[in-house]
Amino acid sequence: MTRYPRDMTGYGATPPEAHWPDGAKIAVQIVVNYEEGGENNILHGDPASEAFLSEIVGAAAWPGQRHWNMETIYEYGARAGFWRLHRLLADVPVTVFAVATALARAPEQVAAMKDAGWDIASHGLKWIEFKDMPEEEERAQIAEAIRLHTEVVGTRPRGFYQGRASMNSVRLGAELGFDWLADSYADDLPYWERIDGRDHLIVPYTLDCNDMRFATPQGFNSGEQFYEYMRATFAELYREGEEGRPRMMSIGLHCRLAGRPGRIEALRRFLDFAQGHEGVWFATRSQIADHWAATHPPMAKPRPSEMTKAEFVSEFGGIFEHSPWIAEAAHGLELGPTHDTARGVHSALARVFRTAPDDKRLDVLRAHPDLAGKLAQARRLTPESANEQSSAGLDALTDAERAAFEDANARYTAKFGFPFIIAVRDNTKDSILAAFERRIGNDRETEIAEACRQVERIAELRLIDKLGA
Repeated sequence: MTRYPRDMTGYGATPPEAHWPDGAKIAVQIVVNYEEGGENNILHGDPASEAFLSEIVGAAAWPGQRHWNMETIYEYGARAGFWRLHRLLADVPVTVFAVATALARAPEQVAAMKDAGWDIASHGLKWIEFKDMPEEEERAQIAEAIRLHTEVVGTRPRGFYQGRASMNSVRLGAELGFDWLADSYADDLPYWERIDGRDHLIVPYTLDCNDMRFATPQGFNSGEQFYEYMRATFAELYREGEEGRPRMMSIGLHCRLAGRPGRIEALRRFLDFAQGHEGVWFATRSQIADHWAATHPPMAKPRPSEMTKAEFVSEFGGIFEHSPWIAEAAHGLELGPTHDTARGVHSALARVFRTAPDDKRLDVLRAHPDLAGKLAQARRLTPESANEQSSAGLDALTDAERAAFEDANARYTAKFGFPFIIAVRDNTKDSILAAFERRIGNDRETEIAEACRQVERIAELRLIDKLGA
């Protein structure tokens, strides 16, 4: 049995209605990353200098050495860039992704964040790479980040964004009790993630509407490009909101990047553009998290990919008529959260059916009852088949209609050796009889292929009944 942990479906084609406050068409969430003073530096006990997200694109870490230019670029963010952003955004709801050790070295900036009423979330203990850090060490660092953040700010951080995350970061953040987690770029809406048997709220972040692209190859090389990208993103999401599908737009800023005078004008222009629209909710991440938790709390639902084999077969063994072997084999496929839907389970079951030997597939066809036949009259159909035949009125035929069905059944079965199969719910009595006459003219190979398609459609409809569309 193989299980694939990634969810490649999410909300799918029909995401939930966000119900933003006051009927807003879009939620705009601005993040100011405060990392200056928490970056890699041998002064901080790190093995090398910082090399990431600065004016020196492609910089290398210097093992055992300080990097004067890099240090002063970061210092600019704290000394000048922060205040430029603060002046522009003081009256805008902002979430700060704050590195705890950087906060401890920035009492003036912390006071300004608090005076502005900004939402100060945890950005970890240090602004370093975590991908190779042992789990116990990372757990201890996050716990220390919470302690130090609380000591410096006066309140415990509600949200967590590690940034240069490991495969353990999100799980550890959930374990350590944050209200929301942001180490995800997987959606335009918040969503609930199942972590260690509990639901945790993810408020996804962005790496595209993010000034970090000023410091990456093929990123933004002018404020105009940054503005235009934010404007286009807002325009599309606002249009989707007008069409009844409101989304969330995240914007990521860094004091040492967007805080430069040649770049902040792009942010100013964007704010003017966005604030010129009606129905725009500027919000902090904690406000969005609170809204989502109240409006879209986690819902208990079947999780087929987490079922034991016995549970899976008990639940889905009858989806293909009298053929539990299909569910038994499907349980052994690579399943995951993306299969925890009607179409997800159907995909797994259909794969087994399609690749089965011809004789096994014929057994499935022969397991289906005649339409309006003797089993129906004797009330010996499976509940699924009984409901399906009833949906088209096949349980209430006139004598003439019954005679027509019996004649069609007899001719069809005599020719092909298995009963006529059709997804009754997609049809009426008249269209079923018309299909009888049309399909009885098929050759055997063509008709077996058509009957198999109908079997798969019947299975799909049964799963939608069981799990929802």
